[in-house]
Amino acid sequence: MFFRNLRADIAAAMRHDPAARSKLEVFLTYPGIRALIWHRRAAFFYHRLHFKLLARWMAEWARRRTGIEIHPAAKIAAGVFIDHGAGVVIGETAEVECGVVIYQGVTLGGTGKEKGKRHPTIGKDAVLSCGAKILGGFTVGEGARIGAGAVVLREVPPYATVVGVPGQIVRIRGKRVSPQEDITSLTARIEALEAEIGTIKNRKNTGSMPEVDHEDL
Repeated sequence: MFFRNLRADIAAAMRHDPAARSKLEVFLTYPGIRALIWHRRAAFFYHRLHFKLLARWMAEWARRRTGIEIHPAAKIAAGVFIDHGAGVVIGETAEVECGVVIYQGVTLGGTGKEKGKRHPTIGKDAVLSCGAKILGGFTVGEGARIGAGAVVLREVPPYATVVGVPGQIVRIRGKRVSPQEDITSLTARIEALEAEIGTIKNRKNTGSMPEVDHEDL
């Protein structure tokens, strides 16, 4: 498992970085690869052996050596590429799927207001450009592109391009999106979620479903 993940990470670096000349060079000199190696070790101690203090120490040691901070509880798939990586921060409940590219200064963090799942899930093949801040327990869809310096505070659909502060969707699958279309899409999403919550509450009131913790809704 370890070597399979390592091979996938190196292959991702070779695929995405035109400066990569050999797999050996990537293995020996790329801080993103070293950070992922140490993260996978720390995650093993954190999740499998429950040696959480040791796992946190390993993560801290890796941060000092690479400039990349990854909480050992974060879930990172094989085949992720962290390019340069200085200043990258990946929080405890973050999830990063395969094929994601993360550039320096990216933060996958929380807003300080949530409990439970408070860090983002990044769908496969997404690109997070330099300095992007993605804050909250929502999903950034497959193939999405987050522009440099963008601050993303809400869900991003698949294959969308987001820029600005706060982040705004400007393209989906290469097609430009007007601000009004973006607002209409968000409004429809909110209405669908409100309807779903209303259905769950009605079932609860009629006794047709077990007690549900509101924090899970």
